[in-house]
Amino acid sequence: MSETDCPGCRARDVIIAELRACIAELQRRPGEQDQRLQQQEQRIRELEARLKINSSNSSMPPSANPPSAPQPPSRPPTGRKPGGQPGHPGHCRPVLPAERVTDWVHYVPTVCQNCHASLPPQSCLDAPEPIRHQVIDLPAVLASVTEHPGHAGICPHGGQVTWGAIPPEVLAHGFGPRLTAAIAFLSGRCHDSKRTIEEVVETLLEVPISLGSISKAEQEMASALQPPYAQAQQAVREAAVKNVDETGWSLGGKLCWLWLAAGNGVAFFQICLGRGRASLEQLLGSPIRGVLCSDRWSAYSRMAVLWRQVCWAHLKRDFQKWLDYGRPTAWIGQAGLEAVRRLFEAWDQFREGVLDRPGLQAALDPVILDLYGVLEAGASCPVRQTARFCRNLLEVYPALWTFARVEGVEPTNNLAERLLRAAVIWRKISFGNHSEEGCRFVERVLTVVETLRLQRRPVLAYLTEVLTTHRAGRPAPMLVPAGA
Repeated sequence: MSETDCPGCRARDVIIAELRACIAELQRRPGEQDQRLQQQEQRIRELEARLKINSSNSSMPPSANPPSAPQPPSRPPTGRKPGGQPGHPGHCRPVLPAERVTDWVHYVPTVCQNCHASLPPQSCLDAPEPIRHQVIDLPAVLASVTEHPGHAGICPHGGQVTWGAIPPEVLAHGFGPRLTAAIAFLSGRCHDSKRTIEEVVETLLEVPISLGSISKAEQEMASALQPPYAQAQQAVREAAVKNVDETGWSLGGKLCWLWLAAGNGVAFFQICLGRGRASLEQLLGSPIRGVLCSDRWSAYSRMAVLWRQVCWAHLKRDFQKWLDYGRPTAWIGQAGLEAVRRLFEAWDQFREGVLDRPGLQAALDPVILDLYGVLEAGASCPVRQTARFCRNLLEVYPALWTFARVEGVEPTNNLAERLLRAAVIWRKISFGNHSEEGCRFVERVLTVVETLRLQRRPVLAYLTEVLTTHRAGRPAPMLVPAGA
C-alpha cells in the first residue's frame, strides 16, 4: 500500500492543511485588525470634529452655536465708564426745517433779566436768532380719508334718478399710494407678517383692513416695481465687479433658491428653482461678464479663475476647522490662519493708504508662495476631506488673489452676505411663499429696498412715487442713477 493510499497519511495531510490555513488566518488577522482600528480611529476623529463645529469654523450662524462652542474674544476692560466719552462727536437729534413744522408756540421776553426793565415788542427786531426746541408727536388721526360721493339727480319730467359717475381710476383703489407703499414697506423692509401689518394699520392708523387687501397691495407694488427691477438686473449684469450669493427659499413648501448679485451700487434678487449653473446664468446672463466674488460653490466653478475672487472669510473658517480637527490636520489649519492674518494685515494697510497696489502685491508675494507650499503638502494628508480641500483650493488658487490686481475687488464676499441677511430673516419669519406672485413681490421689493439703502435714498418716498406713477400710467422713477 502506497503512502497516498494510507488512511492515516491522508488524515495527517488534512490536519496539516488545516493547520497551515489556520496559521495563515492568524497571520492575516493583525493586519486586518490594524486596518479596522485605523478606520475606527478615523471615524472617531470625524465624529469629534462634528462635535466641534460652530460659527468660527463653519457657515453655522452664531445663534446656532452649541453650548460647547468657544466664546468670542472679549475686549479687555478699559476702566472707562459706559456711554459716550469726553470729546466724542455728538449725535443729537437734528432740528427739522421750518417747512416740517405744523404749529408754533412763541416765547417772547417782556422784562430784561439784567435790569428788569420792560422790553418793547420792537426789541426783538435786531435780536439774534431764537433758541429752537422742537417737540415731535403723532397727530390724533394719522390717515387722511378722502370721500368721493356720487350724488343723485332726479329728472323733473320723468322722475328718473341719475347718479354722478365716479371716475374708474378712483374706484380702482381703496387705499392711496402712500398707505399702499407703507404696507409694502412694512412687509418688504420690516419683514412683518400680514397679521402684524393688519394690526399696525388698524391700531396705529385706525384704518380697517383685511389680509386680502394687504396681499393685493403687495401685488400692486410688485407690478409697479417691474421696470425698476429690470433696470437693476441690467446694471448688475454690466457691473465690472459683482458679489454673488444664494440661500434657500420655499415656494409652496418646495425648496427653491433666492439668489443675490450686487454691483454698481445695486442689489438684485431673484428666486430660482435651482442652485446650479443654469440659475446663475438666469441671474447674470450668458456669458457672465466681469469679476465674480463668491464662495467655492460648484455653480461658480465654470468661471475662469482669473475672473473670480474666492471669499477669504469662508477660507478662514475652513482653516479654523482643520485646526480644531487636531492631528494630523492642525498644521494645515495653523498655516492657513497665519496666511489669513498676513493677508488682512496687508489689505488694511492698503485701504488706509499706507500701501499702494504694487506695495500690496509685494507684501502678498511671500504669502502666496508659502500658502501654495502648504496646500501642495496638504494634498497628501491622510484625512481624505482635508486632502480634497487642499486639492480643490489649488485648482482655483489664482482666484484667491484677484483682489490684489483688480481695482474694486475685495478679498471677502461680505457685501453679499450682509445684503442676504435680511432675506434670511424674512424667510425664517414667513417660511417663504405660497405662490409665484408672492415670489415676484419678494424679489422685486428686496431689490428696490436694498438698492435704495446702498444709495442712501429714502425708501418710503421712492415706493410712494413709483406707485403714483404706476397708477397714472407714467414711467417709473429711475432706480439706477444715470451712468452707473
